[in-house]
Formats: sequence, C-alpha cells, structure tokens
Amino acid sequence: MSGLTVEERKALAKKYLETSVVDVQKARDRIRPHVHKTALYRSLWLSDESTESNVYLKMESEQITGSFKARGAFNKICIVKETNDSLSEENQYSITTASSGNHGLACALAMKTLGVQGKIFVPECAAQAKMDAIRKYGGKLEIYGDDCVKAEARAKQIAQETGRAMYISPYNDMQVVHGQSTIGLEILEDLPGVDSVFICTGGGGLISGIATYMKAMKPSVKVVGCQPLNSCVMYESCKAGKILDLPSLPTLSDGSAGGVDPDAFTFDLCCEYVDKWILVSEDEISQAMYFMLHKEHKLVEGAAAVCVAAYTKEKENHRGETIVLLMCGGNVGVDVLQDIIQNRHQ
Repeated sequence: MSGLTVEERKALAKKYLETSVVDVQKARDRIRPHVHKTALYRSLWLSDESTESNVYLKMESEQITGSFKARGAFNKICIVKETNDSLSEENQYSITTASSGNHGLACALAMKTLGVQGKIFVPECAAQAKMDAIRKYGGKLEIYGDDCVKAEARAKQIAQETGRAMYISPYNDMQVVHGQSTIGLEILEDLPGVDSVFICTGGGGLISGIATYMKAMKPSVKVVGCQPLNSCVMYESCKAGKILDLPSLPTLSDGSAGGVDPDAFTFDLCCEYVDKWILVSEDEISQAMYFMLHKEHKLVEGAAAVCVAAYTKEKENHRGETIVLLMCGGNVGVDVLQDIIQNRHQ
C-alpha cells in the first residue's frame, strides 16, 4: 500500500511471492472447468530476423467472455459459492462489483453459471459493447460515476449497506489476482524459454499476479508494464513511490483506464516486480489494432494493442529475446472498429 516504507513494501512483496505458487496452482484447478487454456502462437509478422527476436501472442482475447477477466472472476466466485453452500439460504452472500466492462462481463457469466446473485457497477466511460454484453449474460447493471474509482466506491458502499453482500474488486482482490495469474502458469508451461512478457496495466491485477508467479518460477523473466499515455496512473504512482490520484483522458485502451485504489496491494507488487514501463500514444494504439486485424487477422481491443504498440516502439531493446505479448481482450465496439479502419485508409 502507498503508505508503506520501501522495506515494508519489499517484505510484503516477498511474502506474496512465497505463497503465490501454491495459490495459483489451486486457482488453475478451481477454474479449469469454466475457462479455456488459450493459444500461444509465434507471430510471423512481429518476429524480426533483424533483431533475432521471436514474438509470441498469448490469446486471452479468445478467452470465454472475450478477455482474461474470466479467470479471476471464476476463481473468486467459485470461492464465494463454496462459502454459500455451507450457509442457509437467508445467510448466503450476494456480490457487488465494479468494472470498465470486461470484469463486469466475466462476473456476470460466473454468477449466472454458479448461481450467485449480484449487481455490477460500471462508469459512464465504459464501452457500450461491453455494457450490452453484461446485460446479455443476465448481469444487473448500474451506471455510476465518470471513472472506475467512483464506480468502485459506489459498489463498496452498497455492499456495506446491504450487510450480506461481498464486494469484488476488479484488481484489488487476492483471489481475483490468483485467477489472473494462471496466465503466467500457462505461458511457462508452453514456452519455458520466455525472456520478456509485455502486459497492459490498469489497476495492476493482471500484471502483479503474473509478474509475481513468473518471478517465483523463473526469476530471470523480464516483466514489461505497458500503459496508454492518456491513462498511466500505475506508472506515475510507481515512479513517485506512492499511489497518486491523477485524472485520465479518454483512451482506446478503455479496459485499462482509470485510477488505482488508495489501498491497492497491486501497487506494491508492481513497484517490486515490474522491470520497466512503456507508454504509448492513442495513434500508436490505433495503428497496433489495425495491424493485428490486417496482418494477424485477429480482432483485439485497445488494451491488448497497447502491448503490440509498446513492443514495436521498444523492439531494439529486446534483441535476441523470446517475447510474449499478452492479448488481454478482444471486446471491441463496431463504432471503434469502423473509426480505426477508416482512419488507416485516409
């Protein structure tokens, strides 16, 4: 947390590192019936003979619900269901959560699949395609606030007022993070020679878990945090050594947009285990989305394209490496897609 000293932060990160391997392996077993083990394939277009690099794409954009968020949602809500199964009906927990879209969609499916009740809060800036999908999965949706932090605060407030509701953070929840960390487990199983992993970052629930697990299993792995210039709160916070309350501008990477909880444990893990950060512009994200569609024939959302843009920008600094770019999601609105295609043809 941002109030910790450097020594306290290192101690917390080390403690999480020591316990993460077992917890992540348990999470993999727990969510196995509900999510896919996604493809990891070598990109002919991104692998570069001039830099002797081999670039692989981890296709969480083809995960159930269209993003990596299904892993954390199912891990957490499976645990809630296990608790509920031991309680009488009137004492069972419901769920509140908040999301820029993908976490809400994943929770909607997990709640429906597992028979757990709940409500999902999204900020006004959430992509329309994602809100429509949450409703399609039967999620009870409430729009609140102009960013993720305000939506999260409202979801927490409702949980406290209800008494028997449990708030599930999109990133500041250890069991959610353990679910997301199973991506790192799969990468090391399928590509043990990996040198660097590029991961788009918002609140840090994805990168902190993967970084911690992979560093525990293979300390030499370099973890690269990628953020849009328009919303790079985690980068600025790590640079400052404390969680900052900064405004975010609109970004194609809506899945990573917004601030960071003042008590987010992911901040400490990012400070300790993310090796470097790369920031990219909106034009670079747009180019990367178009590249993925035109060359790879893969539809990825802005947050996934952030990694492609970041690698393209920094590839000379990763010569001779085996690299994984995490395609974290593929939920793109038709209007966004049309704009990107039209802009590239002008």
